[in-house]
Amino acid sequence: MKNFLIILFVLFHIASYAVANPVNGITVMIFGDSLSTGYGMPAEVGWVNLLKQRMQALSPHYQVINVSISGETTLGGRNRIEQALKTHQPDIVIIELGGNDGLRGASIQSIHDNLGVIIQVCQRNNVTPLLAGMQLPPNYGIAYTQKFRNIYPQLAEHYQLKLIPFLLDGFGDKREFFQADGIHPDVAAQKLITENVWEVLYPMLESNYSSVQKKIQFEPAFDN
Repeated sequence: MKNFLIILFVLFHIASYAVANPVNGITVMIFGDSLSTGYGMPAEVGWVNLLKQRMQALSPHYQVINVSISGETTLGGRNRIEQALKTHQPDIVIIELGGNDGLRGASIQSIHDNLGVIIQVCQRNNVTPLLAGMQLPPNYGIAYTQKFRNIYPQLAEHYQLKLIPFLLDGFGDKREFFQADGIHPDVAAQKLITENVWEVLYPMLESNYSSVQKKIQFEPAFDN
């Protein structure tokens, strides 16, 4: 009877630990614009939902929270990042902003500075930012489009971030992967975006899994 009670106590403690510390649990917050809201299509076929499905296939403890807003600018993101972090308490934030600024011809410096503040707020709150690079159509001029494109690797290098080089890599110059407006990717493109994100995000999830597993391995099951 005594051995049974000991075993029961240990199992209860382990279960309690698992609830409080889910194995390889992590929350990813998507902080973007219409490219991340599934504009022009049902939300379930958008890349954010596809990413969520892929993550939860690895672990039911993985979560994806999408706080993206269609039409969002870097200034809008700068103004709401603090509250978004406080509300959702993510581990990783995928920052997908800047496209609307670029399409409106906003100054390169303002885009750079706003994204920089968003990154700093994440890091100050012990949240890992993952920056999604963007590019503009060539009709915006060589000088402007090149400076815009360079914002993302410059920020990634300065703040030592992981970078998705170009969210629309592999199809950004192919009209058949876009909706009628020529700006928003279609349903077929959502899988390609998911792959671009996954290539960078997955090693980050693996790293998190390893650190949590190591912690559990050396954590005592119960106090002496």
